Amino acid sequence: MKVSPLLALAFLLPSVSARVANAADWPQWRGPARDGVVSDPAHKLTKLPQAPKPLWEIAIGPGQASPIVVQNTLLIMDGTAGKEVLHCLAADTGKEIWQVEIGPMVEFQNAYGEGPRCTPLVDGDRVYAQSCGGEFRCLALKDGKQIWATSFGDNYGATWFGNKSPDPEAKETASRRHGNNGSAIVDGDRVFVPVGSPKKGTLVAFDKLTGKELWTAGQDNTAYSSVMVATLAGVRQAVHLTADALMGVEASSGKILWREPLKTGAKRHVATPVIDGDTVTVTSTSIGTIRFKITQTAGAFTAQRQWENAGMKVVISSPIQVGANLFSPGAGNRCDLVCLNAATGEERWREPGLGDYASITAVNDSLLVLDSTGELRLVAASEAGYKELGRSHFVGKTWASPAYANGRLFVRDGTKLLALQLAP
Repeated sequence: MKVSPLLALAFLLPSVSARVANAADWPQWRGPARDGVVSDPAHKLTKLPQAPKPLWEIAIGPGQASPIVVQNTLLIMDGTAGKEVLHCLAADTGKEIWQVEIGPMVEFQNAYGEGPRCTPLVDGDRVYAQSCGGEFRCLALKDGKQIWATSFGDNYGATWFGNKSPDPEAKETASRRHGNNGSAIVDGDRVFVPVGSPKKGTLVAFDKLTGKELWTAGQDNTAYSSVMVATLAGVRQAVHLTADALMGVEASSGKILWREPLKTGAKRHVATPVIDGDTVTVTSTSIGTIRFKITQTAGAFTAQRQWENAGMKVVISSPIQVGANLFSPGAGNRCDLVCLNAATGEERWREPGLGDYASITAVNDSLLVLDSTGELRLVAASEAGYKELGRSHFVGKTWASPAYANGRLFVRDGTKLLALQLAP
């Protein structure tokens, strides 16, 4: 592991715990602040039920898209009758309010099965949804009526290949072989969408209300990573981990402010970047885990490596930061739960026993860790060592992150979606 000489500056960065989001809603990928960290003082999460009884449970089709919850509305995507479908449900009961087709269910084969991958997003009275094949739609939250739409293939030349395609270009993209996974993000009046077209734009900004294209940026294919937005070195920017690089794009203009090549042979960067102050932390099975410090001098931006932990080659999971600690599944397909010092990248502790994937959600001072076998653990969010507070098992194999809202956990596997009351 290499540590930057600028390491000492990291201790001056503001703590993530000072800006955790409220847990009333879970409106997008990884929650209110898109970082998997929430504060829920009204619900003390101290243990897990040994034999949980769901508040409700319904059958759903295949897919790995995560549920989202806004007030009493839940949205989930699945495969239904050969289509990728967005379902709007009552969060209290699971009763369906409406459903809308987003795109055809594309054909491909891999260990994770078929169906939609991308988590929808709610902003105000609108919901944004994306299919594996690259169909992106803005719908009215009330009734699912389409407001505007775009197609990555038809409008941007980012055609769907599938993983059986003999086309040489198919080898240069992960998202167009195995499914568009990266979730869009709304910031102000814009929505940033990871279109992934080497010819017409890696990242595209649309007017969120009308769908008018505002700008395009980059010539990379996308991988599977979701877009983040933050003010770094004094400038608001979209941060995107593509198939070939990590880049920061000025939110207002689409100008690429900085770009750091990060190569992966399989084009499969998956994890969502973690942003803390002016730093961006990324991980993948090819590069390990790296933290960059974004600086600006006379208008020129630089991504400086603060530290690099080459052993933390995380396959498909996203880390979270709580205070001075990063919590993440470790390397490999049978991974450990690992705590890293966020300022140095050095390992504080590790605990074995996770599957090939785990989602981690920080609620107050605890971690909810759901692994791919469907087992849920409650773990203290402490740098002192692994302390398990409870363990429960109530779903089958899953690679979808759950949603947490008001003491309730909404979680899916390949055949069902259910709601659990975790905290009184």
